[in-house]
Amino acid sequence: MHGGQMLLEEHVRLASVLAPSKTKFFPSLTKIVGTLGSSSRSVETIEACLTAGMSVARFDFSWLTAEYHQETLDNLKKAVSNVKKPCAVMLDTVGPELQVHNTPGEPIELKAGNHVIITPDLSRVPSAEILPINFTDLAKAVKKGDTIFIGQYLFTGSETTSVWLEVLDTAGKDINCLVKNSARLSGSIFTMHVSQVAISLPTLTSSDKQVISTWGLQNNVDLISLSYTRHAEDVRELREFLKSHNLLTTQIYAKIENFEGLDHFDEILQEADGIILSRGNLGIDLPPEKVFVFQKTAIQKCNMAGKPAIITRVVDSMVDNLRPTRAEATDVANAVLDGTDGISLGAETLRGLYPVETIRTVGQICAEAESVYNHSHQFKRIVQYVGEPMSHEESVASSAVRAAIKVKAAVIVVFTSSGRASRLIAKYRPPMPVLAVVFPQEGMGSVELSSFGITQARQCLAVRGVYPILAPSSKGDASMSKEESGLKLALGYGRSVGILKPYDRAVIFEKIGDSSVVKIIEFEDS
Repeated sequence: MHGGQMLLEEHVRLASVLAPSKTKFFPSLTKIVGTLGSSSRSVETIEACLTAGMSVARFDFSWLTAEYHQETLDNLKKAVSNVKKPCAVMLDTVGPELQVHNTPGEPIELKAGNHVIITPDLSRVPSAEILPINFTDLAKAVKKGDTIFIGQYLFTGSETTSVWLEVLDTAGKDINCLVKNSARLSGSIFTMHVSQVAISLPTLTSSDKQVISTWGLQNNVDLISLSYTRHAEDVRELREFLKSHNLLTTQIYAKIENFEGLDHFDEILQEADGIILSRGNLGIDLPPEKVFVFQKTAIQKCNMAGKPAIITRVVDSMVDNLRPTRAEATDVANAVLDGTDGISLGAETLRGLYPVETIRTVGQICAEAESVYNHSHQFKRIVQYVGEPMSHEESVASSAVRAAIKVKAAVIVVFTSSGRASRLIAKYRPPMPVLAVVFPQEGMGSVELSSFGITQARQCLAVRGVYPILAPSSKGDASMSKEESGLKLALGYGRSVGILKPYDRAVIFEKIGDSSVVKIIEFEDS
């Protein structure tokens, strides 16, 4: 097979395109991250988002206050309780984001061919002639001919709401620029991005630390998306900061959004728990023809390392429209065929007109792509990459997936306390759901128990195909072992949601003492 067809099943019948898609309890194995905001923060709307397929709720601290986000999170908790579907909480840091502060709030009209001055003097009133920014040393970082972008493009994808500027010269701390296209900038804050220029601001800002140490700690967040990750040291710094604030189990997803992060991708991947490919900013730093190469290569590296990859900016047009464009629908499917674990929605759910429909539509496209994804080929690629000799855990995990494929199992059941075993199974890309029965770690105090298993279970919701089931901290039926009660719980859940029926096979992956074992059972509905 040629490279472009590697992850597409052969013999896909075109007639199947006209066949209606089957409805499933899990809309897709690929996870959907929804950003909660003005369009999606009521209990009723969040319930609909969860039912439509949202697995992770993203809280973007570039906008509004911690109090606003707390109200939204409280509503999320109510919605989760009402619809009985868990949801992970992701805190997205602001990072070293350059911003133009339009305090009066009046729209600014910029005309192609005119000049505009960028200044760090925030006392100046923004206008078509002057734009104040929140960074004092930009004039030192840029040179004549550099490209600066300002506007709403990162949020809407519309060229009419963003402007491209060319640096002509600098005078002290001010930068004189040529306006390259006419645009109308509206809102109180415009994002600024300077193409392929290193900005000397810390990745983890003081305001980010403040939010993490208060809101993040108070809510024991499951995941942190570290914006503008540029070096592996950025991840290590955040990890130390989390430890110092007793957020020991929070996972870090490094957000790659500029050329520096791209340059140090391999080292960042080693340090992070997962990767978010932020195609909005990357699309500015990279020539358009290079974006797909980065996406495919980065996702493949994540797949081989067994770490989740999430991509952003897939259905921008759904901010205002009920259907995605044909190009966007193809883009979502291609991301799935590339091997992405999740799709992150930003403005589409934050302030878009159709948050629930967007989640449902993206889930349907993902499910369709998964139905033709060449799982066997990907399995072989990963086995080949891992090489020999395999570690004991890798060997048994890959054997579990191989067995599940061979016997056409309906599900794989994994027993885990940290979530690591389920991520290892997911690494080998099984075509069936993975039910991760999460047991609280033994030897922990009752207070730790109450939060430990919950965090680990919710973190599974960012991993392709893994669905957590939280085992009770007490064993329940004294006549059963922990594993037996966990298996009963998983099989009962599988039956109740319609993914297991009598005579279906299930593959069980568990640790017994120091050994990992694989079992195949036939489900009997008793």
